[in-house]
Amino acid sequence: MKSRINHYTADPASFQAMLALEKHVTTNELPYNLRELIKLRASQINGCAYCVDMHSKDLRKSGESEQRLNLLCVWRESPLFTEKERAALAWTEAVTLVAQSQVPDEAYAEFSRHFTEQEQVQITLLIGTINIWNRLAISFRAVHPVAAAAAA
Repeated sequence: MKSRINHYTADPASFQAMLALEKHVTTNELPYNLRELIKLRASQINGCAYCVDMHSKDLRKSGESEQRLNLLCVWRESPLFTEKERAALAWTEAVTLVAQSQVPDEAYAEFSRHFTEQEQVQITLLIGTINIWNRLAISFRAVHPVAAAAAA
């Protein structure tokens, strides 16, 4: 796969705005691994190799188990995820697939049982942000670092 454009350098002002949004959504009280699981799951759904590579590496560095990483795409069938993580992952899927899901009341009921209103907004904004990053990377064919190194 060949990159279409470098979306980071093509419009530096837009890139800086995205970085500011990223900084905002990653500097709250939500646990780091929960934030990264949300980012990884949304990236899996969207098929963003660049972001799946990045967030799985970040989770490994933070001590996340290989087994949980391998089972994230089938989290509903695995007992390795807490109720709170399950609520966040279900919300991530519903919000990421908003056109199909319309974010069902059942998903919100479970989500709101585990998270405060402030956390709900923070998580939803985090989901929106990773979806923007995914759309940039996929649209412009960003090549994840392993492929870029192998191509060189």
